[in-house]
Amino acid sequence: MTDLLTIPEVASLDTLRDVVRLPPGVDVPMTQRIRQLVDCREFQRLTRIRQLGLVGLVYPAAHHTRFEHSLGVYRTALEYLRQLRHDERFAEIVEVHDAEVFLVAALLHDLGHWPYCHPIEDMALPGVPEHEMFANSFLLEGEIADALRHDWSIQPREVVDLLSAKPRDRASCILQSMLSGPIDIDKMDYLYRDSLHAGVPYGQHFDRSRLIGSLCLNRSGDRLAITHKGRTAAELMVFARYVMFSEVYWHHAVRAATAMWQRAFFLLYTQLDLDDLFRKDEPDMVRTLREAAEGGPAADLLDGLFGPARQLYKRLREYHYLRDPQMHQALARRPYPQLVACGELLADRLSQQVRRRIAPHEILIDAPPVGLEVEFDLDIYVPKEDRYYTLADLSPVVQTLARQQFDDYVKRVRIFVHPRLRESLESEPTVERHLQAALAELE
Repeated sequence: MTDLLTIPEVASLDTLRDVVRLPPGVDVPMTQRIRQLVDCREFQRLTRIRQLGLVGLVYPAAHHTRFEHSLGVYRTALEYLRQLRHDERFAEIVEVHDAEVFLVAALLHDLGHWPYCHPIEDMALPGVPEHEMFANSFLLEGEIADALRHDWSIQPREVVDLLSAKPRDRASCILQSMLSGPIDIDKMDYLYRDSLHAGVPYGQHFDRSRLIGSLCLNRSGDRLAITHKGRTAAELMVFARYVMFSEVYWHHAVRAATAMWQRAFFLLYTQLDLDDLFRKDEPDMVRTLREAAEGGPAADLLDGLFGPARQLYKRLREYHYLRDPQMHQALARRPYPQLVACGELLADRLSQQVRRRIAPHEILIDAPPVGLEVEFDLDIYVPKEDRYYTLADLSPVVQTLARQQFDDYVKRVRIFVHPRLRESLESEPTVERHLQAALAELE
């Protein structure tokens, strides 16, 4: 049976001799071989990439980095292993080497992210790679690959496979559910950390230690689950996730900035060397885009985001899944180029209606992307009954907020316009009619 305390990093949780301090007063233990990875150039690049990107334009303290988040996820991974070593099935299935690959994957899981990565990936544009491809290139060659082989006796391909390949056995099934699942180490860190730095309480009010203390395996022994003691903490985590999406990640002003960024990138990306662009840090990427945009419509959008004065587009209309189902369903999860085409048709129609010039890029349609968020599908073990339930079976809150179209509830369809247009269009009664006509033209 595996003794995970033989892993120096897990044992270091109880000694904390050499640590890095993260807010809010959390010590991340640093062994020599972890520090070797952290000091690598590819990992240090994350110090210059903000975790929340454009959210910082709306929540001014939300400037924490993917470096900080990655250390927080690694620390959480240690806590998961320390708890799960008491689970007999986990100890029988997961070998020490498997657990070490998991720890490295936890630390390096965001290695391939570039600045403003998720808004770009959400557009699903042809020729734009997924960030996992960049993670693979950083992991399979260079300083990190050398450190993995020399200090950990880990082949870099093992880390790549755990992060992105289909599971090959029960151990990898379990560890992948810890990396990406309903209560994975990533969510456990980012909900709290993003909430803390944004200055809002929403992501900080679930009982993290109670949830970790309830970790176990599901009935088939191939996925993470919790005991009934963690049920309330899990419900609160579901609610925290819902509110963080509603009030932070999909806040209307954040989405206005996101829509501007996406449209600017859409206008420019075919002119750019994406491999070179995505290897840049945040300031260099913005500089490159602004130089490429000079003299064109993308320049106006980027100036509104990164120029001397912030000038975000304003919300003209908003369509909710429950209140405006027809319009929401007509636009949600449409391919991004179709949203652009629809916005341009709407701009042309409204320009004729109000008899003033409206440039094609001055009306932006923001809608939920094609990709859906992970459902909160979690098993709960009740020892007295020796029975497993799903959390949704036991909780109406979870049934509503986590499984019944989470994306539709929190992600609204919005039309944003250049600030100079808001006053003349806000009370214009024909917006919906022209929008429906634009949609009809696309069919």
